[in-house]
Amino acid sequence: MTEETHRQVAIERIANLTYSVTNEHGGQLTIGSGAGTDFTPVELLLAAIGGCTAIDVDILTSRRAEPDSFVVDVGAEKVRDEKGRNLLTDITVTFRITFPEGAGGDKARALLPDAVKQSHERLCTVSRTVELGTPVTTHIE
Repeated sequence: MTEETHRQVAIERIANLTYSVTNEHGGQLTIGSGAGTDFTPVELLLAAIGGCTAIDVDILTSRRAEPDSFVVDVGAEKVRDEKGRNLLTDITVTFRITFPEGAGGDKARALLPDAVKQSHERLCTVSRTVELGTPVTTHIE
């Protein structure tokens, strides 16, 4: 692994069931258990899937026209399987994007289905990782 490919965040407990997440660039957000307004880890996973694909689609389409509106909704069902393990099923990403009238908007609208497909099948690291089922290793130091 190189510095160019490695990604990492640090999570620090700041209160009971509340944690501060810091990225390598110094950005911070707070996560919690769902009791307050902080995002839960599951919500962050959904946000990561939606955010990743939104960025891909935005890069590809906004070269043609700046969108009038750009909303991506991500939903899933949280279930417990027959072995008692919690997981998400039926993850759905819904795009609601509009572009202005005119040649640029027409080009962006025409490109939108292919941009969404490219993101889903090739570009979005987050959804590709989830779909491929990458193993997670834990360590205690």
